[in-house]
Amino acid sequence: MQDVTRLFDILPHYLKSYKPKDDVLAGKDNGQWVKYSINEYISAADNISFGLLKLGVLPGDNVATISGGRPEWNLVDMGIQQAGALHVPIYPTISEKDYKYILAHAGVKVIFVSGWDTYRKIEHIVGELEGLLGVYCFKETQGVKPLGELITLGRENPEPAKIESIKTGIKTDDLATIIYTSGTTGHPKGVMLTHSNIISNFMAVKEIPPIGEEGRALSYLPLCHIYERMLVYLYQYLGISVYYAESPATVGDNLRDIKPHILSTVPRLLEKVFDRIMNSGRKLTGVKKMIFFWAVNVGKHYELYGAKGPYYGLKLKIARKLVFSKWQEALGGNLKVIVSGGAALQPRLAHIFWAAGIPVLEGYGLTETSPVIAVNNFEPNGVKFGTVGPILRNTTVKIAEDHEILCKGPGLMQGYYKEPELTAAAINQDGWFHTGDLGQIEPEGHLKITGRKKEIFKTSFGKYVSPELVENMLKESPFIDALMVVGENQKYAAAIIAPDFNHLRSWCEIKGIPYTSNTEIVALERIQKRFQKEIHKFNKHLGATEQIKAFELLDSEWTVDSGELTATLKLRRTFLHGKYEAIINKLF
Repeated sequence: MQDVTRLFDILPHYLKSYKPKDDVLAGKDNGQWVKYSINEYISAADNISFGLLKLGVLPGDNVATISGGRPEWNLVDMGIQQAGALHVPIYPTISEKDYKYILAHAGVKVIFVSGWDTYRKIEHIVGELEGLLGVYCFKETQGVKPLGELITLGRENPEPAKIESIKTGIKTDDLATIIYTSGTTGHPKGVMLTHSNIISNFMAVKEIPPIGEEGRALSYLPLCHIYERMLVYLYQYLGISVYYAESPATVGDNLRDIKPHILSTVPRLLEKVFDRIMNSGRKLTGVKKMIFFWAVNVGKHYELYGAKGPYYGLKLKIARKLVFSKWQEALGGNLKVIVSGGAALQPRLAHIFWAAGIPVLEGYGLTETSPVIAVNNFEPNGVKFGTVGPILRNTTVKIAEDHEILCKGPGLMQGYYKEPELTAAAINQDGWFHTGDLGQIEPEGHLKITGRKKEIFKTSFGKYVSPELVENMLKESPFIDALMVVGENQKYAAAIIAPDFNHLRSWCEIKGIPYTSNTEIVALERIQKRFQKEIHKFNKHLGATEQIKAFELLDSEWTVDSGELTATLKLRRTFLHGKYEAIINKLF
């Protein structure tokens, strides 16, 4: 019988089911891993619950966190839920306008921030919030009370009977969290998820990790996003230790340090890992360089389930021994699986990572579906490259006449907070949720994403173009880090391109081109011609209306901090159209 019906039930489940260990949760502080046992975790969560009660937080109140992934996030998450409050996790990278809107719209009673890096963004908003009972920080921040003070307050004012009574009153279908998702336009929407929404999702994927309580997971994606948060609940449910990377920039070092067995990621990190590996290969000389690129070529032709036959199998065995084993070591040497979501994974990366003995399972879902709808898995025929895998057994998907993916299932949200009209627009009268994504179900049952409904545009000839489809294809070029395809109401499709400057610098070095600055390099006629050659190569595989007829190279990369990418590393198209309006106009 399932003993976890509310998310906080994971704590007693862990205590009862697994051997004691000191690294249930771990995070780096001042260069040292700070670890928590299950007893320390439970004690901290209980004291946070008591502390919130003492502050005056009532069941049903909203409590916000603004922080990257770290153990304290979990301690607070469980503490909030045990007190009957709702956890409102907020991205640390959103705009001041969005902070102001979310904090007021949710009417939050308490705010937890990671430190000065996040507090400075809301410092002058805090005074405007009605009914705010306190702000606490995880890292020492002047003018903000530390989390330890709330834990002490709770320890000095314990009310176990009251917390137990509140927990008993919480049903599996009660709300657990409100997660604000940034729309491409307008205000963020608060997605209301219940305990059973999220639990049903991790129970549906619990057979996938090929490890148990001996395993370690490395987490670096934001916990305010349901993708990583659900996985961290799954890890805890399975007794897998969770280590938090210091930042996305330290993932490589942390992989080698803790040697994890599982990593969840977005395709962008895998692209960067692959590009770094390729750059190191280009620096080799002689026979070593020849063997390296022979192995990469073998990897590119990898197919699942031994489909390439025994001769290919022999070549792959040699490639793994001579080259790919070093790739595995660079990622810690223990990785049994990488889970990829949030955006489309280039099939070439899937082929080559699987060839290297590093399985990558691509999945798909939305915040509104808690999140997973479909995911590749290790069951027979559970993986098909270029798809997001079989649909979860507890979820139903149908493809509408216009190819939009519709779904039903226990993970489907209760609705958008205080937005009944938006809820009615997203979930039709028959209970089908409109994902906004386009797709098809392959003959073997795997779901394939073919584009985004709202992002399709029409040329002046009345032909439809799915920019995402074209972008994903062109991003296979090592020269291209990111791009946006444009052409609404124009005669043809065009693109603005953010080059992969690491690769470009390496290529210039090989070709004997002095690398001065990004701005000067992208303006060189030789570089323009090289990119034109890349685009021509991909245009051959595109329909006439999809082909890129003009492009502009930019002199800087796109990041979350500079605003071009969302926190889940998707393009912020409205922002990009505004920022590069003059350049886009020049293309036509």
